[in-house]
Amino acid sequence: MHQKSVNGTFTSKIGFVLAAVGSAVGMGNIWMFPYRTGQYGGAAFLIPYLLFIALFGYVGLSGEFAFGRLTGTGPIGSYEYAMKTRGTKGGAILGAIPLFGSLGIAIGYSIIVGWVLRCAFGALTGTLMSTEPETFFAQMSATHLSSVPWHAIVVVITVAILIFGVSGGIEKINKVMMPAFFILFLIIAVRVLFLPGALEGYKYLLVPQWEYLLNPRTWIMAMGQAFFSLSVTGSGMIIYGSYLSKKEDVVHSSCMTAVLDTCAAMLAGFAVIPSVFAFGLDPASGPKLLFITLPRVFQQMPLGRLFAFLFFISVLFAGITSLANMLEAVSEAAQTRLKLSRKVAVVVAGAATLAVGLLIEQEALMGRWMDIITIYIVPIGAILGAVMIYWVLGVKTIKKELMEGREKPLSPAYDFLAKYVYVFLAALVVVCSFVIPGGIG
Repeated sequence: MHQKSVNGTFTSKIGFVLAAVGSAVGMGNIWMFPYRTGQYGGAAFLIPYLLFIALFGYVGLSGEFAFGRLTGTGPIGSYEYAMKTRGTKGGAILGAIPLFGSLGIAIGYSIIVGWVLRCAFGALTGTLMSTEPETFFAQMSATHLSSVPWHAIVVVITVAILIFGVSGGIEKINKVMMPAFFILFLIIAVRVLFLPGALEGYKYLLVPQWEYLLNPRTWIMAMGQAFFSLSVTGSGMIIYGSYLSKKEDVVHSSCMTAVLDTCAAMLAGFAVIPSVFAFGLDPASGPKLLFITLPRVFQQMPLGRLFAFLFFISVLFAGITSLANMLEAVSEAAQTRLKLSRKVAVVVAGAATLAVGLLIEQEALMGRWMDIITIYIVPIGAILGAVMIYWVLGVKTIKKELMEGREKPLSPAYDFLAKYVYVFLAALVVVCSFVIPGGIG
């Protein structure tokens, strides 16, 4: 039985795909992907990464999109629906786990995106260029309540977008922000190409070190990077799928999303890593790459102030579009479970995100919070989603939904890939997240 979403649908396929890409493209694409590519064999790393992207896009994303479109609601309602098809209760409780993961990430993410906004403003005014990067970063992250205005502005912007609804808010803003993200990063990547010493950065990214393919950790990290890069976490993509028209080909949209997300990661790599090498800095500096290493690059680069502003604005767009997806999942649940109006639900979701975030604005606290959410809660939500779609609801039911709006039959291998390979790898992501220090995503 097909359900209709309370919030309407996306009005176009490109609007849906750009929204999905906006949800998927985030900080991991911008700093983690380039760093991991170089760390685990350069171009050799791309082989397992692209294999996992293809698999997770084909059966993971398509499954979550179809699941949401079938039920017309988010994870709580979708999991409840699947369990009821088996005559069992408890689906709503299980669906709350990935939903809490979305809220947890949104709380920490809004702080980070607030830092990005502050850096963009600092580039615009020149203070980012005239202050030691460590000092600038400490001013906005080292003490409690040190970034309240920027943090609050990010949440307010996201809430404002969501209040306008699916087609009037989410779709419209992604049609502007995601193309702008690609254009701005392309401009930066072209500029970086002409920096003296940038060649070493391209070697770091592109020269294959084939021996890394014999290292199991390379495959594990590629799997984690692909899994979390596509946001197949049992929550956000389900809610966007619930807004997808029955006329659209879910599998094709999933593949387009995977391709564009990978293009974003590669573009970020070509913009970030060669510039870091050009000035002899450390490409493995992790999250601080954004806030300490790159500002130092911009301080030394001709027209650095302009390129710093363009860079942080493009990262801001990626952050806002991702945050919109997380808060949409939470606000939709508030609408359907608490019977709130859309506007009230969105404001409540935003207020809760900001209120908790204010307690952990300090970098150390925020880091611990994000570790707990991303290493433990999100992977569990992901495996719950995979099992719920392909084992509880069943491959036969989800394939019927996948064929809505599609003429070409699915591959004969779809059943096996989805039910056994994908679900097994989702379980492996959970195990690796618990076992490997710092997680894999």
